[in-house]
Amino acid sequence: MLLLLFLLLSPSVIAEDENGLQCRNTTAHLSREQRTQRTAIQLALDAAVRFRDHFLHAQDAAAAAAASAGSDCAELSESTVQQLDRCLHPSSTRSDLQTWLSAALTNLQTCRTGYAELNVSIPPFLHSLTNVSELIRNSLAAVAARGELGEKKSSGEFPEWTCTDGRALIRALQRDVAEDYVVAKDGTGDFSNISGAVDAAVSNRQNTSRRLLIYVKEGVYEEYVSINAANLTLIGDGIGKTVITGNRSVVGGPGDLTTFNTATVAIQGEFIIARGITFRNTAGPENHQAVALRCQADFAVFYQCSFEGYQDTLYVHSNRQFFRECDVYGTIDFIFGNAAAVLQKCNIYPRRPMGDQRNTVTAQGREDLSENTAFAFQNCKVTAAPDLAPVQRMVKTYLGRPWKKYSRTVVMESCLDSLIAPEGWLEWNENGDAVNTLFYGEYKNTGPGSNTSGRVKWPGYKNLTEHDASMFTVKSLIDGGSWLPATGVPFD
Repeated sequence: MLLLLFLLLSPSVIAEDENGLQCRNTTAHLSREQRTQRTAIQLALDAAVRFRDHFLHAQDAAAAAAASAGSDCAELSESTVQQLDRCLHPSSTRSDLQTWLSAALTNLQTCRTGYAELNVSIPPFLHSLTNVSELIRNSLAAVAARGELGEKKSSGEFPEWTCTDGRALIRALQRDVAEDYVVAKDGTGDFSNISGAVDAAVSNRQNTSRRLLIYVKEGVYEEYVSINAANLTLIGDGIGKTVITGNRSVVGGPGDLTTFNTATVAIQGEFIIARGITFRNTAGPENHQAVALRCQADFAVFYQCSFEGYQDTLYVHSNRQFFRECDVYGTIDFIFGNAAAVLQKCNIYPRRPMGDQRNTVTAQGREDLSENTAFAFQNCKVTAAPDLAPVQRMVKTYLGRPWKKYSRTVVMESCLDSLIAPEGWLEWNENGDAVNTLFYGEYKNTGPGSNTSGRVKWPGYKNLTEHDASMFTVKSLIDGGSWLPATGVPFD
């Protein structure tokens, strides 16, 4: 296998490729290691394109029961191609490359998961997913070992997307600038539903590259919103005032739905900002997985928002995400996914589950050692929601459990109330293999649930040093120093 990989990535093979001359000319300024890395990514991209095209052609033959999973895979295969294509941009940093490759790998895993959730056999034409995944893993390993693909951005330099300066974005968040679109239930705006405003903004993107602002007036919007855009800001009138709500779930339907498809709001793209909005799924604990928000956008920011549900409330699927002064409500795995996500000064509210259930705040899904993904909670508060508080002594509540082999979650400088079980963390299942490979850490937490003397004795659990904790800050985990200042959202 190693010999095959060497031959695939050797310069002689590059030269013999039908596009070899062009490849050699466009990468002449790169070192041998960088050219090898670029070729690994190109191989993964080519395989992903073939998989996408074959899947779109073959999925008509899939069983009707797998329609939801097939829809997921169609969307995710296209997203994978886009993520890998971005990796070939010469200005991509190591953080960019690891993020986008991790997102591509997560997409393919999500595709597989959908069929498993529906208890449907994976169609034969999906077996090529394994090959694509391995090529992406090879690329991740190359990036982790060798660093930048091209020229690294200087420290503090804003990405190219920052068409509007930071002051203008701050004014937008403070509602001191005119909105491009207004949504109002009472008919006083440009649209009576959010989806209409989003569609208009996406269409208008052809005419302008500047950030567009949608103001959503107070009201309860019963709709399912799908956003695939860049440079878009949504501002509501505040938590509990501007509410987007739905009730899709894997048990209650409608039809056979995957967890991926239950989201009330689904966001893709990049540089999305939301403030003052409640994202809600009312399916209830008896209907199991029911997502309020699914976010796959890179450089996504949620400020003073609320996420309300039970199992699987907040699906931080992939890429870089930041949450500030938000509320998150749920029961089982209610913050889950494989993003690099930082939550600062957020309130985490475990709710009352069904009688035989335990609460787990997180289920982080890192599945490859080279992925740069993790969940970091800083200056947050974990305390019982009003429905759990009277009975919290009868319900075990844990900080998290490992969804995948290399799951990473860190809780630091946060207040943990007495509802947290002394063990702190829970195994995913009886096998418990991930306890040897995960990375769970705590640092300088306070409150009655912060005592670590009774914590699990797993090899992967750590009481962090200051140096360890610094690797999970905004600056280190999501490269926030290079892009968050321009958003106008405060961060530490």
